[in-house]
Amino acid sequence: MPLGMRTLLAALLVSGCGGADLPPPAPARLDPVPSLREETGTSEVTLSVIGTSDLHGHIERLPLFASYLAAIRAARADDGGVILVDAGDMWQGTLASNLAEGAPVVSAYGALRYDAAAIGNHEFDYGPTGPSATPVQPGEERRSALLARASEAQFPILAANLRVRETGEPIAWPNVQPSVLVERAGLKIGIIGVTTAGTLETTIAANVDDLLVAPLAESIAEQAESLRAHGANAIVVAAHAGGDCTETSDPTDLTSCDDEAEIFAVARALPAGLVDVIVSGHTHKQVAHEVAGVAVVGSWALGRAFGRVDLTFEGGRLVSRRIHPPRDLCAEAPPAACEPGSYEGVAIAPSADMEQRIAPALEAANERLQERLGPTLAESLPRDYSDESAAGNMLSDLVAASVDGEDAVLLNSGGVRADFPAGPLTYGALYEAFPFDNRMARVRLSAQQLAAILERNAFTDGGALLVSGIRAVGSCNAGSLTFVLKDARGRTLPPRRMLDLATSDYLATTSLFDALPEGAVTIEDGTPMRERLADALRQPGTQVGDAASYYDPAHPRVTFPMPRPVRCPR
Repeated sequence: MPLGMRTLLAALLVSGCGGADLPPPAPARLDPVPSLREETGTSEVTLSVIGTSDLHGHIERLPLFASYLAAIRAARADDGGVILVDAGDMWQGTLASNLAEGAPVVSAYGALRYDAAAIGNHEFDYGPTGPSATPVQPGEERRSALLARASEAQFPILAANLRVRETGEPIAWPNVQPSVLVERAGLKIGIIGVTTAGTLETTIAANVDDLLVAPLAESIAEQAESLRAHGANAIVVAAHAGGDCTETSDPTDLTSCDDEAEIFAVARALPAGLVDVIVSGHTHKQVAHEVAGVAVVGSWALGRAFGRVDLTFEGGRLVSRRIHPPRDLCAEAPPAACEPGSYEGVAIAPSADMEQRIAPALEAANERLQERLGPTLAESLPRDYSDESAAGNMLSDLVAASVDGEDAVLLNSGGVRADFPAGPLTYGALYEAFPFDNRMARVRLSAQQLAAILERNAFTDGGALLVSGIRAVGSCNAGSLTFVLKDARGRTLPPRRMLDLATSDYLATTSLFDALPEGAVTIEDGTPMRERLADALRQPGTQVGDAASYYDPAHPRVTFPMPRPVRCPR
């Protein structure tokens, strides 16, 4: 959520998005449903709801997860079953997944027997099928890659709050529906999928500017009421919207949690007792708490962990819930070095069947990932989402070196996804850090307009903006924040000085640049920014500095008068 404000997102939960009057959500999708038994009897039944999110293409983690799933299913064989859902951002992020535009993830999820998955904001990143991340030909389907993956999936893709902007009607895509009703052990379980209010602001506008995002809580409630009317014994929501808690030992203790988190606002806005479990995502953080009577679980990202809630029923009525802390598969160790021990009394080892299934995708990517680009890093260059970082500033400088005649570079820290490890710099390290197929954009704007963009970012606590070629110093004066820009030589840039800015097509199509006149933004076709950087790094003699040469916390490239979000006193 690089540029979002939590307070804005909370408001969107109530007021909606885009300013349009929206019709009621589509009725709950009730098929396919296996022959449901009308009576569940009086015996006690326990279901385990298992939730994942934000895999981002890390299929190498799935063989271990498959073993955990098998252990849970074996434990539930006699008295219940398992409901398995994903909260979105399934496929974008690794070369192994991206080379086939997410197909390896969809195949693996089918083998794992997922019941449903929500659409996340990064599900839109591939754009049209093929090498272009956005449409380049007239009439080209802007989401054909996503639609292809949805059509292939052996499980429904859920999106209860995505609408067509022109009509306000629910989307109608193959195998994409608002909700689904499934059976386990004679119980009917409704599953609903929603995506964060910031979805349209966190992906390339060209792929989503014909859509609207309806309020999450309202969309969930409409679906849940319909599912309950059709006999659902419990409701599970897969929400690509999340929270952040540092402690999970006590599900009732919210003191370590971000109280303003989007998924907390959603849970509190729902009618009491309507929803039982929310599997959350998007923030890449952990949650395992009861919020307004709803069990909310979130389990970091990249295949590191899973969430679990056990639901116990008597005579078809939910009588108790047990919220488990997120289960870290192997404390972030590489799968080859993992010794997970046992779970549910079963020894955990990577599934040979899953290893065989994902092997072709991993092998197809491996040769490119191991390519040495030239420079050697004396030490690691860390990333940071909420602040400048050595990794982010290094990438900004590389962009600056790859373009001619530009005065400055602007990137977003949300586009920098991994640290650069020490040692020979490989294409794989560059890809993991900069996985999106963003194109170069050129922007003509004044120093005053660029300062205003930095000021907007100062008011948020989302992702930081990264610069190269300029320095910016912010100060408070009578309650107002102003930035003074300086060039590489330390000379102050007059507010009306026109600048040529290089940035990504993602940033260039966000609301940050809405105030610029028509024609101020030009997006280049062809080679993604990452590939231009790889070509530059392959050149003989190219050097990369140490962490301190890119980022000195005492002398940042963008200086704020106080930590973000900045609130200037009057």
